[in-house]
Amino acid sequence: MGSSFLGFARLMAYAAFTVPLMPIQALLVWLNSPLRHRLPRAYHAVCARILGFQVDVAGQPAAEGPTLVVSNHSSYLDIIVLGSLIRGSFVAKTEVGGWPFFGLLAKLQHTVFVDRKVRNAGVHRDDIKSRLEAGDTLILFPEGTSSDGNRTLPFKTALFSVASLKVDGRPVMVQPVSVTAVDLDGIPLGRSMRPFYAWYGDMELAPHLWQMVRLGRITIRVEFHEPVTVERFGSRKALAEHCWRVVAAGVDRAVAGRQRRAVAPPEAQAELPIADGAPS
Repeated sequence: MGSSFLGFARLMAYAAFTVPLMPIQALLVWLNSPLRHRLPRAYHAVCARILGFQVDVAGQPAAEGPTLVVSNHSSYLDIIVLGSLIRGSFVAKTEVGGWPFFGLLAKLQHTVFVDRKVRNAGVHRDDIKSRLEAGDTLILFPEGTSSDGNRTLPFKTALFSVASLKVDGRPVMVQPVSVTAVDLDGIPLGRSMRPFYAWYGDMELAPHLWQMVRLGRITIRVEFHEPVTVERFGSRKALAEHCWRVVAAGVDRAVAGRQRRAVAPPEAQAELPIADGAPS
């Protein structure tokens, strides 16, 4: 399915654009230059065009850090999509750092690597804390693995503890984000076709990438939800539950083709009046 010529052309364009930028980004990281965050965003924006992504956005990213962005995760392609919209770095599992080529790209984007084992949770929290204290924006996939893109897995709560950090007396902002592949050349993907974008389970990377680049234009809908703080919910578990709820609702709306609706936080919902004739 798809065009091999298109796939080959996209991969060649991607490589020709990426390879010359790698030593430049390495120098920016070594110099600790502010441009080390600006260049990756521009890079991912161009890569999204090369790979045929149309990114439709609802809402907007929070103001400049420190912000912890928490998103659902269905594919390695989420990195390009979110990286094109957010000036920040990712939190990724340790194995990613060992991937050929893509592991090096992750390191050049100043990725924080975690192995998600309970005994190391404190060390990883400290790593994330130090980056947030430096004013960085970090992007976390709290499902802990990738899904099939049709649903959002429960969020793991351990790393949400960094949300209690205060930088210059201000609490860290946590912004939930929903990312959903919705169309292929204007045709709804549906449950059976969404794996053209989603990469999960025991799928092999190279065949999945080759199939994806041979296809037409994939539309990915990104919904930025209201930023919140842990103080609003009282605990990291309550915060994680709220973030999961609004992210999952955003994915469900995108999958069903519905328009965005505002999602009120739990305490606000409790204060909403019941409409006449509605069940109580």
